[in-house]
Amino acid sequence: MNSSSKPKQGRPRDPERMRRVIEVAEQLFLDQGFERTSVEAVAKASGVSKMTIYSYFPTKKALFEATIGRRIDHAFDFQSDVGLPPADPRKALTLLGRHFLALIRAEDVIRKQRVLFAEAGVQPDACSAFFSQGPLNIVARVRDFLDSAVAVGSLQVHDTEAGADQFLSLFLGAAHIKAMLGLGKPAPEEDEGLLERNVTMFMGAYGRD
Repeated sequence: MNSSSKPKQGRPRDPERMRRVIEVAEQLFLDQGFERTSVEAVAKASGVSKMTIYSYFPTKKALFEATIGRRIDHAFDFQSDVGLPPADPRKALTLLGRHFLALIRAEDVIRKQRVLFAEAGVQPDACSAFFSQGPLNIVARVRDFLDSAVAVGSLQVHDTEAGADQFLSLFLGAAHIKAMLGLGKPAPEEDEGLLERNVTMFMGAYGRD
């Protein structure tokens, strides 16, 4: 692997500095889009030198990937919850589904997707970064849970990657399309009803009870 694609060795990372860079980059990408956002602008707004940013993120695509990954990490942080118990898949799937709904209903996520869809075919780097760090990342997280549930015998899913994709797809129906088009979002009670129906459907297909 080319050494230029790796963070430079030597001085340790400064977590606070990197957090500031990623937060600034996330906002600039959201406001200006991938093409119009420059690493120079991120450096100026964050107060971190361009050379330092490039030492951790060798390309603008890598920086964009970091902003997406950070957003997903925050959305699926279960440290403050009870966790995802493999032996209680209904509870775990409800938690996963609720966090996923909160993510896709968030205004910044909707805006970012609109920008990316508008740039599809024009900005392949931005679109591939979003796809790998967004949808594929989330599918992998759900798949990991399904693997653990299958291991303890609480679910019977032969293809856990396909099962994870199927579960998440249940939330991307008409209500999601309506929100993406700016025609309004469902009320919280409507999303709770959707969540309950989706978990019940998935458990009916793959549960062991």
